[in-house]
Amino acid sequence: MKVLYTDFHARDISVERQTLRDAGIELIEGQCRTEDDVIRMSEGCSALLITYAPVNEKVFAARPEIGLCSRMGAGYDTIRVEDAKRHGVWVANSPDYGVGEVSTHALSMMLATIRGIVRFDHDVHQGNWHYSSTGRIPRASNMTVGVLGLGRIGKRFAHLARNLFKRVIAHDPYLLDGDFPAYVERVSIEELFQQADAISIHTLLNDETSGLVNARLLRMMKPASYLVNTSRGGVVNIDELRTVLAENHLAGVGLDVLPKEPINPDDPLLNDRRVILSPHAAFYSVESEVELRRKAAMNIVTWMRTGRPDYPVSIGTKQAPKA
Repeated sequence: MKVLYTDFHARDISVERQTLRDAGIELIEGQCRTEDDVIRMSEGCSALLITYAPVNEKVFAARPEIGLCSRMGAGYDTIRVEDAKRHGVWVANSPDYGVGEVSTHALSMMLATIRGIVRFDHDVHQGNWHYSSTGRIPRASNMTVGVLGLGRIGKRFAHLARNLFKRVIAHDPYLLDGDFPAYVERVSIEELFQQADAISIHTLLNDETSGLVNARLLRMMKPASYLVNTSRGGVVNIDELRTVLAENHLAGVGLDVLPKEPINPDDPLLNDRRVILSPHAAFYSVESEVELRRKAAMNIVTWMRTGRPDYPVSIGTKQAPKA
């Protein structure tokens, strides 16, 4: 059995290679950027291990031997799940590898924006030594923090934030009331943006959430409020965020993800002192990276052995080829 690793950023993919090799599976390395790249590289492959490469109807029609797409991460927006369903292809992900890492990264970004940590550091290096150099700093324990998306990571973020902020509110239309922690108040999306002093985004990217956080919602936020996104860059309409920042409506923004990565060197966000950026790193720790890569590869191994991946997000009908 052969598997195409469509694309990857890791300098060393020994974890994935060894996991598959131990199961008698051959791993083909690719750095695919288009569907045509995937089609060309996946000849004879029964499964795809995917980071960001686009996989859709065109790929499935050209390569009917593909039975499983395993995503290197929790989100799976680069895979057209409806297309996979039509072709009987399983889609799987790695949903729980970095819950602690992403939630603490999001909280760190939020506190850094509120406390002006990065701006203080810059000012000190420039010779400006004064506690007021960043402007006003509110007291966190008087603030309401909002969570958009209350899945695994959103719940962990809320759990961490509840001891630092006065109130925690959240919006997630797909959770039952009983699934909201007792310390989290359920609100509509409009109420979330109107009432929160700081918001952290923890939602998947799909057709419903693409561009969800737009100028309409951002302008509902209180003046001098804060926004953090560690989910997917496409959830925030980045052009409209730039516009709202230019209107001086927000006091601070933390972005670990952008619609287009890496950031363009001419992007005005780079010169805005209110904006903290990190390079899609919220998921990362030494341990979480190994767990992510092993779990994504094990989806393929388990599918080969049992007919079903460990973490399916879409049920398929295709089976792995017999040894």
